[in-house]
Amino acid sequence: MKYFLLILIALPTVEIAVLLFTGRTIGFWPTLALMISTGVIGAYLAKQQGLETLRKAQEQMRYGQVPGSALLDGICVLVGGTLLLTPGFVSDLFGLFLLLPPTRKIIKPLLLKLLRNMIDKGNITIIR
Repeated sequence: MKYFLLILIALPTVEIAVLLFTGRTIGFWPTLALMISTGVIGAYLAKQQGLETLRKAQEQMRYGQVPGSALLDGICVLVGGTLLLTPGFVSDLFGLFLLLPPTRKIIKPLLLKLLRNMIDKGNITIIR
């Protein structure tokens, strides 16, 4: 959380620089079309992956299991879909990374470790 302000300033700056570079390289209209198409593709992928994650969570609950893995998938899909809908190519890259199941397998252990650290430090409280 201590790097939040740095990310809040740096990420939009990088996004604008990449958009300007892309606009100069391929032109304004192709850049705009590419941005719109990534938003549409992102919405489609987020819906598809979100429904698949929901189906997996329901199946796990039907068999009496806690849908922990499906919940982590759901978090990744939600954040990834939001990033793909946000204008900019850097956020689209991160969003795509979170939406695709093979790359999501890389992120889930890191996310689980982060959540466990936050719980151990008392930043997140679990009520049972």
